[in-house]
Amino acid sequence: MKFIPHSYQRYAIERIISDSFLGLFLDMGLGKTVITLSAVNDLRFNRWAVSRCLVVAPKKVAEATWSREAEKWDHLKHLRIIPVLGTSRKRIQALNTPGDVWVINRENVPWLVDYYRNAWPFDMVVLDESSSFKNHQSKRFKALKLVRDRITRLVELTGTPAPNGLEDL
Repeated sequence: MKFIPHSYQRYAIERIISDSFLGLFLDMGLGKTVITLSAVNDLRFNRWAVSRCLVVAPKKVAEATWSREAEKWDHLKHLRIIPVLGTSRKRIQALNTPGDVWVINRENVPWLVDYYRNAWPFDMVVLDESSSFKNHQSKRFKALKLVRDRITRLVELTGTPAPNGLEDL
């Protein structure tokens, strides 16, 4: 299917490309996944600004949504989306599979950070449903914080920011 972005989608893609750190808060169904994949595609293949992109998502979303979305759109069909799921052995195999975007569930972030230690390979990280990272005491937050200085691009996606105040947002 041919992707003809709405003006807000075009604007969001341009912002992901131009800003190294961005929070994209759009309601469900407004195209956060296709927006993000379009920007990753441009950053990786047209601008050479990204080499390895990691998407951290809820398990059900990690299993199918990102791969299905890439297959759906003509301009994204060439993207190699690698799910990093299953047993430790399967996850390691997936991480060593050539690709463009690796998708892992958020519960495995501590494992992933521990696996790579000082050799963190992902220069871009996308936090799908980033509201699950707002607790500073959670293992996933603490783990990602350890490699934060190695991440040159970070995109936070959510359809439900539900802040308890400005600082929480």
